[in-house]
Amino acid sequence: MSKEILAPLAGKIIQLNIEVGVAVEEDEEILVIEAMKMETPVFAPASGTIESIRVSAGDEVEEDQVLAVIGD
Repeated sequence: MSKEILAPLAGKIIQLNIEVGVAVEEDEEILVIEAMKMETPVFAPASGTIESIRVSAGDEVEEDQVLAVIGD
């Protein structure tokens, strides 16, 4: 079962720490969003393999936007 990684807030993606096909552990930092000059890390909600990444560094995102998908 796939698990979507959602943006916790609106902001700009300033760092991606993942690639498609890479295994991640639950609570591993996978990217960083900047909003109002504050950096907010986003963590993997579950362990698995990155199936897709739907954003790039520099992209502006909205709250609850799907950033990436983790598969089993």
